[in-house]
Amino acid sequence: MVNSSFSKDSEILTDCITHFDTKGEPFGNQDRNSLKLFDLNGMTINVKSFRTPNLINQIAYRFFRKSKAQRSFEYGNWLQSLDIGTPQPIAYYEFKTPLLFKKSYYISQQLDCDLTYRELTTDFNYPNHEAILRAFTRFTYKLHQKKVHFLDHSPGNTLIKTEGDSYAFFLVDLNRMEFKTLDFETRIKNFSKLTTHKFMVEIMSDEYSKCSGEDYNAIFDIMWSETEAFQNRYHRKRKLKNKILFWRRNK
Repeated sequence: MVNSSFSKDSEILTDCITHFDTKGEPFGNQDRNSLKLFDLNGMTINVKSFRTPNLINQIAYRFFRKSKAQRSFEYGNWLQSLDIGTPQPIAYYEFKTPLLFKKSYYISQQLDCDLTYRELTTDFNYPNHEAILRAFTRFTYKLHQKKVHFLDHSPGNTLIKTEGDSYAFFLVDLNRMEFKTLDFETRIKNFSKLTTHKFMVEIMSDEYSKCSGEDYNAIFDIMWSETEAFQNRYHRKRKLKNKILFWRRNK
């Protein structure tokens, strides 16, 4: 499926997919899915190759669920219709057999940014650190007001561009979202994957309180407790994974 604005470029886009393994410039983290950059008539495009799912999901994606690539494309278009920043969706491609789902690809315009939220968690001397953090919190409040629940609201998934004294935010890694009215607790839990630093949670709680009119202490209590709970789950999983890898290497 190709965005109508790019229909004239269908042959070039198809060539990018057909020769994904031998062409293009690798970009970003390649651990889970592969990302490559290609040229499209002078525009840099980002092609994301999703891994072939396990057998159960090959059946599920073939008959019952939309693929990650299709969801990314559709959610990207929906976000843009809501005036929420995300790189321009261009196309998605899927490869199936009569019974199983195999590979899928999502293509979007490459967006050069000044930083991601992750830099705010590692460089506390970044210029206008607190101002950016507060602007990010207002952006998240806007998501919630527009009934967007970004399930992968994590440090690497928001690109940030500076525009004079203001900041623009763009969501990436779009395939896990819900679109519904969010209750208060769900809104605040949405911040739990972003940082381990209490002072950042305090700032985000303060700004969200200003945006929503809700009590600061109620916001902070949920945001910080959910942050700690997420970190505990994350480290337990890492510890278990390391034990399994150690056992496999030494059995």
